[in-house]
Amino acid sequence: MAKDSFLVGLIGAGVGPSLSPALHEREADRQGLRYLYRLIDIDVLGARPEAVGELVRAARDLGFDGLNITHPCKQLVIGHLDALAPQAEALGAVNTVVFENGRATGHNTDVTGFAASFARGLPDVPLERVVQLGAGGAGAAVAHAMLTLGAGRVTVVDALADRAAGLAAALNRHFGEGRAVAAAPDRLAPLLAAADGLVHATPTGMAAHPGLPLSAGLLRPGLWVAEVVYRPLETELLRAARASGCATLDGGGMAAFQAADAFRLFTGREPDAARMLADIEDLAGAVGTPK
Repeated sequence: MAKDSFLVGLIGAGVGPSLSPALHEREADRQGLRYLYRLIDIDVLGARPEAVGELVRAARDLGFDGLNITHPCKQLVIGHLDALAPQAEALGAVNTVVFENGRATGHNTDVTGFAASFARGLPDVPLERVVQLGAGGAGAAVAHAMLTLGAGRVTVVDALADRAAGLAAALNRHFGEGRAVAAAPDRLAPLLAAADGLVHATPTGMAAHPGLPLSAGLLRPGLWVAEVVYRPLETELLRAARASGCATLDGGGMAAFQAADAFRLFTGREPDAARMLADIEDLAGAVGTPK
């Protein structure tokens, strides 16, 4: 008999505003499943990000079926898992952990989630020169997605030079030399002046980390801007980008599509991604459309 009861959770910092519990539980309700989605906020627990391993072990021992992992634990969790799916291994980042037969396996649904959202929301924009701000766990996934979608070159900008260089090197190994380069934040002005688009993949703009990740004066008409942050959907960056005449994509579509992929991994059931997109619209406003 197929399993019809599931316990899952989300580990990360400042996850209180997350829409993941509602997204998963609504889809489960429609499928007639008993599904409980718990938030495990390291800020509330007073735990360091490095405690993610202990939290994963505790969840497994308590009978959880799986976990989502978010900032700042997507890379730190890897050393505490028994196995990695090929895409998670290539990325060096995990956003979904499935428990089965006492083993914890890491997956990454951010790549497919972002790619599906981008193809839906900004289908015809030029992709020859893309600047990406952020080289962490989400950044690795989004850069892979952009190159998979056909970006000519992705320039990775991060305050941590080693992290940017490491991601660029990994991208070149996977996609071919010259497809990615690393740059320091002080190069943003000339880079954006020549770019087709900007992908933002840092926590800045999240409910727990408000603000702009770059000077609004660097934005201009003709530059598209894609956001990874979805809590809130309307970030300060997107407001500034629209005011500057940029086509924009919010982070809601990525959230819905990656949640659908995670739901499939947790339950073995096929989710209705269109319904989950509608859920995002209901929970947080219009999503995934260029403005």
